[in-house]
Amino acid sequence: MANAGNAGNAGNGADIGVIGGSGFYSFLEDVTEVEVTTPYGSPSDSLFFGELAGRRVVFLPRHGRGHHLPPHRINYRANLWALRSAGVRQVLGPCAVGGLRPEYGPGTLLVPDQLVDRTKARTQTFFDGEPLPDGTVPNVVHTSFADPYCPDGRKVALAAAHGRGWEAVDGGTMVVIEGPRFSTRAESQWHAAMGWSVVGMTGHPEALLARELGLCYTSMALVTDLDAGAETGDGVSHTEVLRVFGENVGRLREVLFDAVAALPETESRSCLCTRVHDGWDLGIELP
Repeated sequence: MANAGNAGNAGNGADIGVIGGSGFYSFLEDVTEVEVTTPYGSPSDSLFFGELAGRRVVFLPRHGRGHHLPPHRINYRANLWALRSAGVRQVLGPCAVGGLRPEYGPGTLLVPDQLVDRTKARTQTFFDGEPLPDGTVPNVVHTSFADPYCPDGRKVALAAAHGRGWEAVDGGTMVVIEGPRFSTRAESQWHAAMGWSVVGMTGHPEALLARELGLCYTSMALVTDLDAGAETGDGVSHTEVLRVFGENVGRLREVLFDAVAALPETESRSCLCTRVHDGWDLGIELP
């Protein structure tokens, strides 16, 4: 296992990052594990580098490889900074969510185009004016976030799902709650009444921090349950979520890997994600 403060200096650079579970990288051959530190502390785990369809890819377990980090304790800033330090410019973020509409039952794949933040206590910007350990001070910057996800990445993810015979839902709103508890029935019914599509716990500030670093970020949301207010019975259980995710992780991995292969080359990106801070003095140098 290699160790480096900056993974890009470890000879293991990759331009595509995947934030997900260990099931997405554990079967690859010649995986290189690199421990990384950042100005914001340690990421959730080591970075795992491998090659897929001729593309250099780095995987980061969002909750740690033993799933020991609950959603509200994930160091999202360190995770995204570590990926950019490794050379990543495009990120795929598969996640498990609850469906807020009866037609979005377990096994549905949704590629959202909007996000609602209902978290409460998460640091969600690099540009807060607080000094970094090296003495540099980021400026206060207000980032455009009207469209949270990369439009090009979304097209690639939808096409990859279609190619595998899995017709993903094109668009929809992911509402992100603090967790780690599931919603009450009243909360779930309110989310559904607002017209939102799915509910998750990790999609924010992950997407925003990617945007602040000029990264293309695409969410791929696998519905594992109908949220409490959208179903009868005892409500959502962790056991049921894990069961449904396990039943679908194989085909999600296939779609994910097809999407990795189809993402545009870094130098050919032309979406808003690449120029969100054009003309701004950020006060810090991005890796």
